[in-house]
Amino acid sequence: MHSGPAGSARLVSWAGVYHRHQQRAVLVAAATDVALVGIAFAGAYWTRSTLPMREFTLSPSESMLLLAAATIAVVATGRAAGVYSGMYSATYTRTIVLTAKQTLVAAPALLAFLYLLNLEVPVSRLFLALFFAYLGGLQFPQRLLSQRFRGSIRRALGTETSVLVIGDGERAIGMAREVEASERHGLRLLGIVDCGDQMGSTVKLARHHSVRSLDKFPKMLRSEAIDEVLVAVSSEQIRSLEDVFLLCDEHGIKTRVAADLFPHVHSRVHFDWLGDRPLLTFSIGPADDFQFLVKRGLDLVITSVGLMFLSVPMALVALLVKGTSKGPVLFRQQRCGLNGNLFTCYKFRSMVEDAEARRHALERLNEKDGPAFKIRNDPRLTPIGAFLRRFSIDEWPQFWNVLRGEMSIVGPRPAIPSEVSQYKVWQRRRLRMRPGLTCLWAIRGRDELDFESWMQMDLEYIDNWSLALDLRILLLTIPVVLAGKGAN
Repeated sequence: MHSGPAGSARLVSWAGVYHRHQQRAVLVAAATDVALVGIAFAGAYWTRSTLPMREFTLSPSESMLLLAAATIAVVATGRAAGVYSGMYSATYTRTIVLTAKQTLVAAPALLAFLYLLNLEVPVSRLFLALFFAYLGGLQFPQRLLSQRFRGSIRRALGTETSVLVIGDGERAIGMAREVEASERHGLRLLGIVDCGDQMGSTVKLARHHSVRSLDKFPKMLRSEAIDEVLVAVSSEQIRSLEDVFLLCDEHGIKTRVAADLFPHVHSRVHFDWLGDRPLLTFSIGPADDFQFLVKRGLDLVITSVGLMFLSVPMALVALLVKGTSKGPVLFRQQRCGLNGNLFTCYKFRSMVEDAEARRHALERLNEKDGPAFKIRNDPRLTPIGAFLRRFSIDEWPQFWNVLRGEMSIVGPRPAIPSEVSQYKVWQRRRLRMRPGLTCLWAIRGRDELDFESWMQMDLEYIDNWSLALDLRILLLTIPVVLAGKGAN
């Protein structure tokens, strides 16, 4: 299975640490920020209230509402900026940069959050300045101290882990190298057990590590403090290590098996059950049902709020479309949705009524490669069509597609069936995610991209999808749209 000519670049790096350990560290870091937000909020409120200026008071309900909004803004931006995932492993300089970035983004995010939800809270600019100043004053020393005592923190979180690698040849050495490189994340390589008798007594990686034969493994379990065993062998060798798994079970030692049994398959691997039968599942797309449920809930909330605010502007746009050219207000077109299922995509009409019939005559002017079709200063545009496209106003009706569950706020753009029929095999994988209003292409060049780069960015999004990535894309899309960098 192929992910594209150059593969799919990674947006989010877990830096070689177990996902479970990373999640635990992220939760602790986020919980710490929640506490710091509460302290900074109280300090800012007390300071502003005691200053000899115009009186500033908030009712209990207003205080709770503003505190909740501030907490969401700070934690969401911290998660999106990658502050929490690198809290206990980043350098001092990187920690300072990430903390400053979080504060600079959280302030406008809080104001935007209050505005979008139309929260009637009297916000003092001085109060907000004091709040973020106090918050930064608390976060910087707290995070630098976390760096200083990260070993103790990792032990308290249960992420300090001694690992023994069992494997054969290059597989074992490769796994040992990954563990050794993850020491700053709490993993410690105890050594290697060679089940193929191909290595000597030591292996030189960043440091020298001892190599033992498989018959020494039972004695090691009794004499050494081993937290986990990592098994890195081929699929043919798994059965021969049954005694190793049984010994680990008897000693209560956690055992992990490298699941790269088919090295040329790029699917994500996760564990599932069918009755009492364990299943190793290969999935080419994200498989976190809970996060997808949250994503759908956020789609509904954002779309409902968006339609509420845009109802009057949309009515005015509809009148302009109808009054400046012949034809319907809405342009309807069949698009390919999740898994290739067809749906009707809605847009404000930005071209003349017979635009599709005139396309064939313009094929020679196409500026795009591959199956995509694009002409700068397209002669089929209506008098206001270029303006609608430039600021992505023509796509507002697609909020209805999001409400119907045919699209999402963030996701690969929905392709027309004629384009999909020309996809290469590896490009069809982009259909495994619900299409969206915006995606990576929107913040990385949009119409300046060639078709191949566009496809690879969609696969990059799918391979690295998370709620934090969606938030990041959404926040970065807003200035792009406001600057009028849409299609033309």
